[in-house]
Formats: sequence, C-alpha cells, structure tokens
Amino acid sequence: MDGRDWSLFLQPYEQAVEELKVKFKTLRSELKSREAYTPIEFVTGRVKRTSSILEKAKRLQVPMDAIETGIEDIAGIRIMCQFVEDIHRVAEMIRIRKDLTLVYEKDYITNYKDSGYRSFHMIVEYPVQTSLGLKNVLAEVQVRTLAMNFWATIEHSLNYKYQESLPDDVRERLRKAAEAAFLLDTEMSSIRNEILDAQRGFEVKSNIVSSVLNDIQKLYFFHRVREAVQFQLRFNELWEKEDTGGIRMLSDDIALALSRAKRGGNPK
Repeated sequence: MDGRDWSLFLQPYEQAVEELKVKFKTLRSELKSREAYTPIEFVTGRVKRTSSILEKAKRLQVPMDAIETGIEDIAGIRIMCQFVEDIHRVAEMIRIRKDLTLVYEKDYITNYKDSGYRSFHMIVEYPVQTSLGLKNVLAEVQVRTLAMNFWATIEHSLNYKYQESLPDDVRERLRKAAEAAFLLDTEMSSIRNEILDAQRGFEVKSNIVSSVLNDIQKLYFFHRVREAVQFQLRFNELWEKEDTGGIRMLSDDIALALSRAKRGGNPK
C-alpha cells in the first residue's frame, strides 16, 4: 500500500460532490419554477471512505497507482425521482450538459441485476479547479425512484452486515421485495397524470396564498392599514371555506390596491 495523503487525495472528489449537488439542486429549483413540477425529488452526494476505496480496489484488483481511473465511484451523486419516466428525462438532461462529460452509462432498470437491484448509473468526468490547476475527476451519478432507493439502502446495509455473503433465504426475500418495489413504481406510473395534476394544483394554491399574504404585508408598508385589515379578514373567510377561486379574485383586488398605493392614490 502506498503512503499517499488520503485527505489530500480526496479533496477534489469532495469538491466535485459539493459542486454537483449545488448544480443539480439548482436545476431542480429552475424546473419547479418553470413547470410547477420537477422530475428531481431530491439530491444527495457522498465521497467514499478510504476503507471502502481500499476494499473495492482489492476486490476488483485495481493497483494503488490506478485508483483514480479504476474506481469510478469515489465521488457519488444520487438523484431521486418520483416516477420511472422521470429517470430517463433526468438522464437526458445530464447527457447534454456542457460542464461535465459523460463517460458511459449502465441501465440497471431495463437490465436489472439478479438481486433485484434497479437504478440508472452514469459515469461522468467532472473538471475541478484546484490550487494546482484543473483536475478531471470521475463521479458516478445514480438516478432512481424513491422505491428503488429504499430497497437499495436496505440491501446495502444487509450486505455490509453479512460481508457480501447474504444467506439464501435473505437473498430470496430481498429479491421478492425488489419485485414489490418495482410493482409500486409501475402502479404509480399508471396514475402519474392524476398525481401530477394534484401536485400542480397544490403548488398553484400554495403560491397564490403566499402571494396574497405577502401583498397584504406590503399594504402595511404603504400605511394602508384599513385596507390590509379588510383584505386579511376576507382572506381568513375564504381560507376557511377553501374557496380557491375566491382567493384568486382577492389576489387581483390586492394587486390593484397595491398599484394605487405605489402611485400614491387614495384608497376607495
């Protein structure tokens, strides 16, 4: 084993993970703003521990001087989606990005493993700016549904417990659980449109409510206290009745009142 400084060695990978997390989270926010729905549910990332790197290098017979290219998932990003269809959309977004280079991909959804493992893996090369200059590091991006992630997390824990030698009965139960998780994904896909409509409706209602309450506060800023109080009372009544249409009309009325306030006009 070489005498490298592992803390120093892992720094570019840690930087890559942090930067990629920020970029994919920003992509999520942008998509949500544009479409009121995003195929990205949430994003996580990690750098492999030194012990895990050494164990994998030993298992794959990767020489110490070839770890940077022989171990491709030292930096790992995980993107969770609601639906299987979302996975392919996210994968296409990653393929066309200009700030990283796709090396290759593995579709473990169509070609799932014997264990039942399903996920979409993309190995990318990502440039990191270090104090010594530009350094390209490999990172693995896993894109999967929430159900796939739940199963994979449990399977990983059990493999760690049994040191990769799962008892046959546990292996079979895990395989059946994987099938159940995939059936859940399939069922969710079958009612995807209904779920998305409900989520968009909730998002629209939430945005209107936030806008109304923020605009009422703005009226206080312009010293339109009486109007603000009246609008607040109207909002409370409409909220109790769950009258979304009425809240939309209220939003328009408040916008007119704010426009008059900004022009310095008198309230009616």
